[in-house]
Amino acid sequence: MTKRHTYPEAAEILRVEESWLRRHTPKRFPHSKKGRDVTFSDADLDRIDELTHRDPTRGALSLAPNQGSAGARPLANLRPLPRRGSVQRTS
Repeated sequence: MTKRHTYPEAAEILRVEESWLRRHTPKRFPHSKKGRDVTFSDADLDRIDELTHRDPTRGALSLAPNQGSAGARPLANLRPLPRRGSVQRTS
């Protein structure tokens, strides 16, 4: 039988606050519950780590190859907004 971890033990292994783990566990993270006792297996802790991991190569700020004419500089075409309160006249 594998070792079961309590909230304090699991929080220490995951390096998070126990209150954070308690708040997110009921609906979001894998766990076992027998009566009032909530425990986590090593596999549960590995899965929690996978669920909360953010890979810097994915997401809105990652650089994807061949992004238009900007290439490796996707923000090169951005220009600053006009100052607040300045009057813009259209002719």
